[in-house]
Amino acid sequence: MIGTSTQCLFDKSLSVALNKIKNLSIDFVEIVNEGYHELNRYNYRAHRDFLEENGLKSVIHAPFSDINIGALNEKIRRTSLSLIFETLEIAHEMGSLLVVIHPAHKSPLSGRFPKAYEKVQRRSLEEIDRVAEKIGVRVALENMPSFWILDGQTPDRIAELVDGTNLGVTFDIGHLNTTTKNFDEFIGLLKDRIAHAHLSDNDGTKDSHLALGEGTVPWKEVLEKLPKVPMSVEVKTFEGTTKSIKFLKELQSNI
Repeated sequence: MIGTSTQCLFDKSLSVALNKIKNLSIDFVEIVNEGYHELNRYNYRAHRDFLEENGLKSVIHAPFSDINIGALNEKIRRTSLSLIFETLEIAHEMGSLLVVIHPAHKSPLSGRFPKAYEKVQRRSLEEIDRVAEKIGVRVALENMPSFWILDGQTPDRIAELVDGTNLGVTFDIGHLNTTTKNFDEFIGLLKDRIAHAHLSDNDGTKDSHLALGEGTVPWKEVLEKLPKVPMSVEVKTFEGTTKSIKFLKELQSNI
């Protein structure tokens, strides 16, 4: 299954974005649940009905810009979890394929108390896992790009974070291209956990979300070994999205 993220139209309303995306040759839309694309208890039904009318499924990317599941401030952590739990409930009502979440990120305080940070993040991931199981929604933890405050940048670290839970993994191929660049290692270690993939390109130094083929990701080699999971094109422009879908379909026809 091929889909696209609403990120390519982040500055448009969700209704406008979906109306434009529906004309692409895709199977699902990944809705980034923040900013102009925020889903809530009052608007999700209209978007769900629109997707169903156009034969499209959904993936929901939980909010990430202003939250931190590893916050040592318990009020911030609880608010972060509340937003994620609401996303899980909406995803269930929308019949979404899965929900994508980010790991925690580090702060000046957590840098001074690394053991507490590890404990808090573990507790948050276990809570998310329990709630997701209860609601009946699949959750996938995404690997992060190279940036000093971000956790979950390597396959070993992602494996450590999901260990002991039923959480899946969203393999962000562009992100890994900015860190270890060892795609074989990631797939080999996490192939039984990979439930979804994010596709974008870059030059190996910056998470620039270029169209596929415009950077240094070895797409043929990666896609030949990637498990058969839903793949979201996650590039920064609509034009780049259109180009990427064409690139991907042509590449798949030769694999």
